[in-house]
Amino acid sequence: MRSSNIRINCKLTISSSFRHFQVVIIQPYDAGTKAHPFPYALVAGIERYPSKVTRRMGAKKVAKRSKVKPFIKTINYNHLMPTRYTLELEGLKGVVTNDTFKEVSQREEAKKVVKKSLEERYTSGKNRWFFTPLSTYNPAG
Repeated sequence: MRSSNIRINCKLTISSSFRHFQVVIIQPYDAGTKAHPFPYALVAGIERYPSKVTRRMGAKKVAKRSKVKPFIKTINYNHLMPTRYTLELEGLKGVVTNDTFKEVSQREEAKKVVKKSLEERYTSGKNRWFFTPLSTYNPAG
Protein backbone atom coordinates (compact mmCIF):
# COMPACT_ATOMS: atom_id res chain seq x y z
CA MET A 1 0.00 0.00 0.00
CA ARG A 2 1.16 3.51 -0.72
CA SER A 3 0.32 6.56 1.38
CA SER A 4 -2.54 6.59 3.86
CA ASN A 5 -4.70 9.12 2.01
CA ILE A 6 -5.49 6.86 -0.94
CA ARG A 7 -9.11 6.07 -1.67
CA ILE A 8 -9.64 2.38 -2.15
CA ASN A 9 -12.40 0.36 -3.77
CA CYS A 10 -13.05 -2.09 -1.01
CA LYS A 11 -13.48 -5.68 -2.12
CA LEU A 12 -14.27 -7.75 0.93
CA THR A 13 -14.98 -11.44 1.27
CA ILE A 14 -18.28 -12.81 0.01
CA SER A 15 -19.59 -13.18 3.56
CA SER A 16 -19.00 -9.53 4.40
CA SER A 17 -21.76 -6.94 4.14
CA PHE A 18 -19.28 -4.21 3.10
CA ARG A 19 -18.11 -5.58 -0.25
CA HIS A 20 -18.01 -3.17 -3.20
CA PHE A 21 -17.79 -0.07 -1.02
CA GLN A 22 -15.43 2.87 -1.50
CA VAL A 23 -13.28 3.48 1.55
CA VAL A 24 -10.46 5.75 2.71
CA ILE A 25 -7.46 4.35 4.55
CA ILE A 26 -7.14 6.21 7.83
CA GLN A 27 -4.28 4.25 9.40
CA PRO A 28 -2.25 1.54 7.59
CA TYR A 29 -0.50 -1.27 9.49
CA ASP A 30 1.90 -2.84 6.99
CA ALA A 31 3.54 -5.21 9.49
CA GLY A 32 0.37 -6.08 11.39
CA THR A 33 0.07 -6.20 15.17
CA LYS A 34 -0.11 -8.87 17.85
CA ALA A 35 -3.91 -8.86 17.70
CA HIS A 36 -3.95 -8.93 13.87
CA PRO A 37 -0.83 -10.76 12.59
CA PHE A 38 -1.36 -9.71 8.98
CA PRO A 39 -1.11 -6.40 7.09
CA TYR A 40 -4.33 -4.45 7.52
CA ALA A 41 -5.74 -0.95 7.56
CA LEU A 42 -8.24 1.05 9.56
CA VAL A 43 -10.69 2.37 6.99
CA ALA A 44 -13.73 4.64 6.84
CA GLY A 45 -16.40 4.48 4.19
CA ILE A 46 -20.01 5.26 3.40
CA GLU A 47 -22.60 2.64 4.32
CA ARG A 48 -25.59 4.68 3.08
CA TYR A 49 -24.99 7.23 0.34
CA PRO A 50 -26.74 10.62 0.12
CA SER A 51 -29.89 10.70 -2.01
CA LYS A 52 -30.35 12.67 -5.21
CA VAL A 53 -31.04 16.39 -4.75
CA THR A 54 -32.74 18.68 -7.27
CA ARG A 55 -33.20 22.45 -7.46
CA ARG A 56 -36.92 22.32 -6.69
CA MET A 57 -36.37 20.80 -3.24
CA GLY A 58 -36.57 22.97 -0.16
CA ALA A 59 -33.74 23.48 2.32
CA LYS A 60 -35.19 20.98 4.82
CA LYS A 61 -35.49 18.24 2.23
CA VAL A 62 -32.01 18.92 0.86
CA ALA A 63 -30.55 18.70 4.38
CA LYS A 64 -32.34 15.40 5.01
CA ARG A 65 -31.27 13.88 1.68
CA SER A 66 -27.65 15.00 2.15
CA LYS A 67 -27.08 12.79 5.19
CA VAL A 68 -24.41 10.11 5.09
CA LYS A 69 -24.14 6.93 7.17
CA PRO A 70 -20.45 6.04 7.63
CA PHE A 71 -18.70 2.91 8.81
CA ILE A 72 -15.25 2.31 10.29
CA LYS A 73 -13.58 -1.06 10.07
CA THR A 74 -10.29 -2.97 10.11
CA ILE A 75 -9.72 -4.66 6.76
CA ASN A 76 -7.02 -7.03 5.54
CA TYR A 77 -4.98 -5.66 2.61
CA ASN A 78 -5.98 -8.72 0.56
CA HIS A 79 -9.56 -7.43 0.53
CA LEU A 80 -8.69 -3.95 -0.76
CA MET A 81 -8.20 -2.86 -4.35
CA PRO A 82 -6.27 0.42 -4.85
CA THR A 83 -7.55 3.02 -7.30
CA ARG A 84 -6.12 6.16 -8.84
CA TYR A 85 -8.31 8.50 -6.77
CA THR A 86 -7.27 10.26 -3.58
CA LEU A 87 -9.24 11.83 -0.77
CA GLU A 88 -7.60 13.72 2.07
CA LEU A 89 -9.32 13.43 5.43
CA GLU A 90 -6.41 14.47 7.63
CA GLY A 91 -8.64 15.27 10.62
CA LEU A 92 -9.51 11.59 11.06
CA LYS A 93 -5.99 10.28 11.72
CA GLY A 94 -6.13 10.83 15.49
CA VAL A 95 -9.83 10.02 15.86
CA VAL A 96 -9.85 6.40 14.65
CA THR A 97 -7.22 4.16 16.25
CA ASN A 98 -7.00 0.52 17.31
CA ASP A 99 -8.27 1.52 20.77
CA THR A 100 -11.43 2.90 19.17
CA PHE A 101 -12.72 -0.61 18.52
CA LYS A 102 -12.40 -1.77 22.15
CA GLU A 103 -15.45 0.10 23.46
CA VAL A 104 -18.75 0.72 21.71
CA SER A 105 -18.99 4.30 22.99
CA GLN A 106 -15.60 5.22 21.51
CA ARG A 107 -16.57 3.63 18.21
CA GLU A 108 -19.84 5.60 18.10
CA GLU A 109 -18.00 8.86 18.84
CA ALA A 110 -15.50 8.13 16.06
CA LYS A 111 -18.37 7.41 13.65
CA LYS A 112 -19.95 10.78 14.52
CA VAL A 113 -16.70 12.60 13.72
CA VAL A 114 -16.32 10.68 10.45
CA LYS A 115 -19.93 11.45 9.56
CA LYS A 116 -19.45 15.16 10.21
CA SER A 117 -16.30 15.39 8.07
CA LEU A 118 -17.85 13.39 5.20
CA GLU A 119 -21.03 15.50 5.22
CA GLU A 120 -18.96 18.71 5.20
CA ARG A 121 -17.04 17.44 2.18
CA TYR A 122 -20.28 16.44 0.44
CA THR A 123 -22.02 19.78 0.99
CA SER A 124 -18.93 21.70 -0.16
CA GLY A 125 -19.09 19.79 -3.46
CA LYS A 126 -15.60 18.29 -3.27
CA ASN A 127 -14.87 14.72 -4.39
CA ARG A 128 -18.33 14.06 -5.89
CA TRP A 129 -17.16 10.66 -7.15
CA PHE A 130 -16.77 9.41 -3.58
CA PHE A 131 -20.42 10.09 -2.74
CA THR A 132 -21.89 8.15 -5.65
CA PRO A 133 -22.30 4.40 -5.26
CA LEU A 134 -20.30 2.06 -7.46
CA SER A 135 -22.12 0.35 -10.31
CA THR A 136 -21.77 -2.97 -8.45
CA TYR A 137 -23.42 -1.52 -5.33
CA ASN A 138 -26.54 -3.42 -4.29
CA PRO A 139 -28.03 -2.31 -0.94
CA ALA A 140 -30.30 -5.38 -0.82
CA GLY A 141 -27.31 -7.67 -0.50
